[in-house]
Amino acid sequence: MPNLGDVFPDFSADTSHGKIQFHQAIGNGWAILFSHPADYTPVCTTELGMVVKLLPEFAKRSCKVFALSCDSVESHKGWQKDVQAHSGSTGDFPYPIIADEKRELAVKFGMVDPDEKDAQGMPLTCRAVFIIGPDKKLKLSILYPATTGRNFDEILRVLDSLQLTAVKKVATPVNWVPGGECMVVPSVSAADAKTMFPKHRVVSVPSEKQYLRFTEMDYKAGDGLKQ
Repeated sequence: MPNLGDVFPDFSADTSHGKIQFHQAIGNGWAILFSHPADYTPVCTTELGMVVKLLPEFAKRSCKVFALSCDSVESHKGWQKDVQAHSGSTGDFPYPIIADEKRELAVKFGMVDPDEKDAQGMPLTCRAVFIIGPDKKLKLSILYPATTGRNFDEILRVLDSLQLTAVKKVATPVNWVPGGECMVVPSVSAADAKTMFPKHRVVSVPSEKQYLRFTEMDYKAGDGLKQ
């Protein structure tokens, strides 16, 4: 399984949109690769349908999405119709679903769920999420069990945080949302903080260490791409 900060391995694969070379398909922007246990399953259908609805939000953030399961391309293409019916969308399915019938990518990226198996007893993929930056490095990974559907609003929130903190010397605190206060990172000296964030505030704590430094950050989706 790739580690944070590693270049995410390139691979070629068959998808519902044809054969792709992953790094080439990503291009110069961000990407999310998310796996699901199987086609024609209830939770997965709701997840992929939500991603269809949220594609304009991912586009604002210059982020492409790629789904993956251990089913065939033919299975993906048939199931897509159910996903679109559930999500209320029409036309061509808007993002590729990768076929990993031999489980090669699932094993390579640590996406196998040992508790979930198909009718033949073969392991299925868990609900993995990988966010990859324009430098092709892994920025975030999350693994969910098959019984827990993902919150894609949270994934968008995390993507906003990653894009903001890639260009500003801030970190995002608990429950941060775009437009909320951020925290000046510890590597910024007190003198530099006054220059970089003139309106920042320091919260007093019993230790008297001045490390809780908050600053307003007028940030909207995609702003991190303009720096």
